[in-house]
Amino acid sequence: MAKKTLAALYGEHLKEATARADRAAIAGGYDGLIMCSGSQAYHYLDDSTYPFRPNPRYRAWLPDASPDCYVIYRPGQRPKLVFTQPDDYWYLPPERPEGYWVAHFDLSIVRSPGELRRAVGSGRWAILGQPEPATEGLGDHDPPAVTGPLDYARAVKTAYEIECMALASAAGVRAHRAAEQAFRAGASEYEIHLAYCRAADAREEELPYNNIIGFDRHAAVLHYQLLDRARPAGAKSFLIDAGAQHAGYACDITRTYAAEAGEFLDLIRSVDAAQQALAARVLPGVDYRDIHLEAHRAVAGILVTHGIATCTAEAAVETGLTSVFFPHGIGHLLGLMVHDAAGFAAGPDGGTREKPAGHPYLRLTRDLEPGFAVTIEPGIYFIDSLLEAARADGRGRSIDWRRVEALHPFGGVRIEDDVVAQAGAPRNLTREAFDAAN
Repeated sequence: MAKKTLAALYGEHLKEATARADRAAIAGGYDGLIMCSGSQAYHYLDDSTYPFRPNPRYRAWLPDASPDCYVIYRPGQRPKLVFTQPDDYWYLPPERPEGYWVAHFDLSIVRSPGELRRAVGSGRWAILGQPEPATEGLGDHDPPAVTGPLDYARAVKTAYEIECMALASAAGVRAHRAAEQAFRAGASEYEIHLAYCRAADAREEELPYNNIIGFDRHAAVLHYQLLDRARPAGAKSFLIDAGAQHAGYACDITRTYAAEAGEFLDLIRSVDAAQQALAARVLPGVDYRDIHLEAHRAVAGILVTHGIATCTAEAAVETGLTSVFFPHGIGHLLGLMVHDAAGFAAGPDGGTREKPAGHPYLRLTRDLEPGFAVTIEPGIYFIDSLLEAARADGRGRSIDWRRVEALHPFGGVRIEDDVVAQAGAPRNLTREAFDAAN
């Protein structure tokens, strides 16, 4: 069977988006929905703007990323796109929309967002987006009766969304390969960042999140945010957590490299093997919390195998020793937001599924369904504050501090893939993209 085009997949995606909107609008008692792309936000006491990020509830309908635009939808009718194209000589106005998705909308070009009112018409409207002058008095902003079901349903990705994420993964992997080559060639953190952006064909603001690019001890800072201009002498390790986007959909990939063969490379390989085993558990019906707890059991086994923990793997889990070395969650939902919406939702009508006791940083507690796209990202780090806490509270008695001292200069390891739950084996978008790049 021939592979469907992105255009064909988009048509199916829009049918699903409208079906979800029909259910949410009717359940909330609304005549229709207005999805706002959002407006440019200005720096405090300045006339320059932050990089624009469209509202994901707007972009779930179409790949456009222009400010001050609106999708107007009444159940059972064609959606309308009110597209603001200002008469502006300070900034280049967005071009008239083109592409595979435009024919699905009744397009109205306006010069000002204030013209939205003429296009809306009468009715009781739910407005999805931040309050702004153009929508004042038109309806209710982000009513939970509508946003709850829509956000909950958005965890299940359509075939179009998964294909967009696969295309983002291809770009991300291309850039990751360029980043590794730059590291091997002697580049600094900052120079690697530039090489990554060039290979991804993206400006910084077009990346889904700020690149995490850290050598040595910087890899022990989970969201390391600086980019040293000078490379340290004798750099031992390199961790990169960086993504890319296609039509607003993100990939989120982390790899860790050793400068030379040795015990840290052995540790990377152990984490990588555990990561692949955990990724294989991304199956419909599996409680994501169980994957997180399994990750702690895997980390415990690695700590014992590498001589870092002197107790049994079972004791390392029971005493919380694993959290000293693996303090974050195993992953999160992924999509239009890097940490996508409704990760803790008990159902479309509200409620929360709690995190496992003692694991405050897990970002997803739902049962997986076909179409869920999640990250799987175990790690082992040597973080000074957590090691000192373990030394103080007694858990340090089960740590071989000589092994920690030997591995401490490398900072830490994290391996992260993007994985889709589906019938049969999971689809690992990240490994798929790396395989295709070989």
